[in-house]
Amino acid sequence: MIKLELNPGIFEETEILEKVEDGTTFASRVLLFDDDVHTFDEVITQIIKAIACDRQKAEALCMQVHNNGKAAVYEGDIGNCLRVSAILEEIALHTQIEC
Repeated sequence: MIKLELNPGIFEETEILEKVEDGTTFASRVLLFDDDVHTFDEVITQIIKAIACDRQKAEALCMQVHNNGKAAVYEGDIGNCLRVSAILEEIALHTQIEC
């Protein structure tokens, strides 16, 4: 099981900038939060489904979530972030999109 332990201030902020057609930039990423409900296999399977990565990358992201309480599992444009978040939330994982 994965246990939820949030410790504010221990996560490094990274800025991901993406240009849009009008020349402005924005940063978007999907954060996945740890919980005590889902198994590692459930989370790994859902990450693979959401971001189309291999099992090794999904396992690494799952461990980041477990060890740090949350992790950025996807970075990109807002439309893709919404899609990734929706797929993760299909099994009631807790996500947040940062723009």
